[in-house]
Amino acid sequence: MRIYTRKGDAGTTGLLYGGDRISKADLRADAYGTTDEAVSALGLARAYLGAQHPLSELVMRLQRELFVVGAELATHVERRSRLTDGTTRVAAPMVTALETEIDRLEAQHPMPVEFVIPGESPAGAALDLARTTVRRAERRAVALADAGALPDSQVVPYLNRLADLLFVAARVADGGFRPLRSGDGSPVADAES
Repeated sequence: MRIYTRKGDAGTTGLLYGGDRISKADLRADAYGTTDEAVSALGLARAYLGAQHPLSELVMRLQRELFVVGAELATHVERRSRLTDGTTRVAAPMVTALETEIDRLEAQHPMPVEFVIPGESPAGAALDLARTTVRRAERRAVALADAGALPDSQVVPYLNRLADLLFVAARVADGGFRPLRSGDGSPVADAES
């Protein structure tokens, strides 16, 4: 079996379940393609963290969960009945589990109250890159939901909470932070509230 099929040469891609083909510029393809970018950004973060870092296992879990997000996004609205919670459809407990992780990490590592510029560490920067990619995926998913193509879905809440978790994880990976300071040395107010 070859990696190339030539089926996408005309600018279309296949959806899960049923063989439907859509434009690669379709909202749905854009949304699940952006989640794929986030998986790759998380892979970069995991590589920087190393296998022994306490966040490494969490990042791997998030990569796997983004495949669930991608599967749901890659399923035509008329075929949603074929989806399975936690495998091909985001379930509410997945969102709750992200909140639990956020609370756990915040309890162990107080978050900055000043504006944070990514780049204190390679792993933290990669997690921030993943965070902004997830925010873009969230915007694409909102557009898809607004178009009526994600009925009764937990994808948007999941992506929203995931971006929050990645902000916290990036601060943990940085091992602390150095607040942005103005020219006179005073801290700059938080712009991420």
